Amino acid sequence: MKLDTVKEIAENLDEIHVFSDLSEEELEKVANLCTPRTYPKNSMIILEEEFGDTVFGIIGGTVKITRVNDEGKEVILALLGQGELFGELAVLDGEARSANALAQEKCLLLAFPKGEFLNLLKTNFKISFALMGELAKRLRKSDQQIEALSLSDAEHRIGVSILNLAEDMGIIKKGQVTIEKLPFQQDIANMAGTSRETVSRVLTMFEEKSMITKEGHTLVIPDYLFFKRLFGKNL
Repeated sequence: MKLDTVKEIAENLDEIHVFSDLSEEELEKVANLCTPRTYPKNSMIILEEEFGDTVFGIIGGTVKITRVNDEGKEVILALLGQGELFGELAVLDGEARSANALAQEKCLLLAFPKGEFLNLLKTNFKISFALMGELAKRLRKSDQQIEALSLSDAEHRIGVSILNLAEDMGIIKKGQVTIEKLPFQQDIANMAGTSRETVSRVLTMFEEKSMITKEGHTLVIPDYLFFKRLFGKNL
């Protein structure tokens, strides 16, 4: 997909959660403030510790947010899909980037310069209020992930990771959630702080218990509320 005109950008802007409540006129004004950017698969979008002067919205593709621990191992903090915003923390507090952002696949993003994004927050309450809601949701997920990683139960940690993927990337319909582009098992292991072999074993167990169904890179949670009760106490 290419976005060549302001109108085409505006038509896609309401896919980004923080802009979803804007009128057509407001969307066109916002569209004038951002620039479409395409990133190839496995390309780096943001580097940890660099100066942050851009906020990104995802129109297409998946972005992996990571840090490298003291042992040099990649730790996946989040996998973000269409509609998500990232890079806003460094713009809001003026500090360096707190994590890396990598294009998990070919990505189409909208880039907002720092000054333009901050002005949007100052002048449009709907955008600033929506952003606060998104940040609160992320904080809840971070709290849940920290709690899960403190547990020795790999099954629970993997369940929390699958639940987070469902929240970020899943499509819900009639109580069932479908994740169409499930990350590789090694990526899920990096999210859950465990091994790829353990992820494989636990996913097989989940399937045997009819908690999930899986075919290729598509994973379905047939009873999302039940799954959420098991692994999402703090959501």
